[in-house]
Amino acid sequence: MTLTTHAIVGAAAASLFPAQPIAAFAAGFASHFAIDAIPHWDYEPASAVKDKHNPLATDMIIGKAFFEDLAVIAGDALLGLALSVLIFNAWLFHVPLLIVVIGVVAGILPDPLQFLYYKTRSKILEPLQRFHQWIQKPSPIGVAPWIGVGLQCALVVMVIALLKLFI
Repeated sequence: MTLTTHAIVGAAAASLFPAQPIAAFAAGFASHFAIDAIPHWDYEPASAVKDKHNPLATDMIIGKAFFEDLAVIAGDALLGLALSVLIFNAWLFHVPLLIVVIGVVAGILPDPLQFLYYKTRSKILEPLQRFHQWIQKPSPIGVAPWIGVGLQCALVVMVIALLKLFI
């Protein structure tokens, strides 16, 4: 999933707990893995070097391509933050801004932790990385980026519509 999708779904999950920041964080964090379990399209960072035999040996090489990837990733995350604040704080739900931001951060957090694992090979992060790789379900068939983005937009609309039933 794109970070925009993770941010919006994380904010939606956190919105279920508007007065409970810790529960909001837990819901946003869990939402990352819940939607990663759905087969989906995602963009591949050019700086990523995957090891098909040992996925834990995957890495991102820091260089020109990495900084280009970083710009795309940052833009993706900022779009998710902006849309989440608009949808959940200013427009449809009026959830406290802090809760929305907590949901966005928590919804995105597993991916930066994955990068941190790549760079440190931390034994503390290894179980989370193993779980993240296990739960991740990329589309088994290649889909065009516009179809992948369209399907993620449909998922976001469905999550927002379901949330409207509860809030």
